[in-house]
Amino acid sequence: MAQLTETGPGAAAPPGTTGNRISARIAAVAPSATLAVDAKAKALQAVGESVVGFGAGEPDFPTPKAVVAAAEAACREPRNHRYTPTAGLPELREAIAVKTRRDSGLEVAPGQVLVTNGGKQAVANAFAALCDPGDEVLVPAPYWTTYPEAIVLAGGVPVAVPTDAASGFRVSVDQLEAAWTPRTKVLLFVSPSNPTGAVYPKDEIEALGRWAVEHGIWVVTDEIYEHLVYGDAEHHSMPVVVPELADTCVVVNGVAKTYAMTGWRVGWMLGPADVIAAATNLQSHETSNVANVSQRAALAAVSGDLSAVTMMRQAFDRRRLTMHRMLNEIDGVDCLLPEGAFYAFPSVSGLYGRTLRGRTCSTSAELAELAIEEAKVAVVPGEAFGSPGYFRMSYALGDEDLVEGVSRLAGLFGTG
Repeated sequence: MAQLTETGPGAAAPPGTTGNRISARIAAVAPSATLAVDAKAKALQAVGESVVGFGAGEPDFPTPKAVVAAAEAACREPRNHRYTPTAGLPELREAIAVKTRRDSGLEVAPGQVLVTNGGKQAVANAFAALCDPGDEVLVPAPYWTTYPEAIVLAGGVPVAVPTDAASGFRVSVDQLEAAWTPRTKVLLFVSPSNPTGAVYPKDEIEALGRWAVEHGIWVVTDEIYEHLVYGDAEHHSMPVVVPELADTCVVVNGVAKTYAMTGWRVGWMLGPADVIAAATNLQSHETSNVANVSQRAALAAVSGDLSAVTMMRQAFDRRRLTMHRMLNEIDGVDCLLPEGAFYAFPSVSGLYGRTLRGRTCSTSAELAELAIEEAKVAVVPGEAFGSPGYFRMSYALGDEDLVEGVSRLAGLFGTG
């Protein structure tokens, strides 16, 4: 009987084969920096360390009771022990179409809905369905870490379009025009933004959408944070603001952030029927359908009211104001007030060159390493989002933990 041997990615190829053991395509995929930071924080907590984690992008609230009750009931139904159609339960696809019309004003038919294993699969499916090798995708930076990886795996070429605090982390038409080439196939648009919390006003959304229409390119828009906006900020769906985009736009969304259901793994993509059919065919060979119990839970969530997210939004609003104030009180840190999602994106470049606990840092990655080692505070450095010089800090954690964590950073960065 053949015996499996323990080998690593760098091991020599077996006799009779060529190349590396791991394909170049997969070996080039960077691990999720946000999940890596969260895992490191949890590992330290597991051995008794008092760690405050600002890395994870998930609400700290439990899933609403009515949603959990629907899942419990679904577990007892034998029909939920079987496959569903790859595209999802017909009643869930219908409910998502109704929810979308209610929440954003976008009209889609149930046949234009594909239920996916979380928002990440929706993102991956969208780029896989749209990109041929060499097609360029304009990606405003800072960007969520998964976007470029999904584009590359689909054969596309991510083209970063940098923004900064001076522009409110919002990209302009002039920047897109400068980045456009004949190979540009897709514009990625995200509002509210992960990692910056930026929210685009309606007139800027319209300008960007019309630019895409004029250039004949697709838009993939991620609306996962649609209900998490604060103050005077408002969420607007680009294909609603620019109806001419209807045939060249894919919307990705899910239950994770709105209903505190990150672990249930239910997302969806909306788009033209031919794109949804192609993505459904792809998913049929990758994962088939989303777990039935999770689909039943999602059905209860999207069919219900928005009282749960209203409560969470109030808490997030309070926390963002506290975090924003406390971060700006640290000499060398400058934080723009986030308008949406649940992240602050402070600039920490003002800390470069200082001697902190006997170390001198010259990158945000080095500062993040110092924070976890010396203050037991986990943050994600801006390098992970294509924008060195910043931290991404989630305020989806308890008020006391938030104050404790930022206070530790203030103590660390204020010492010599």
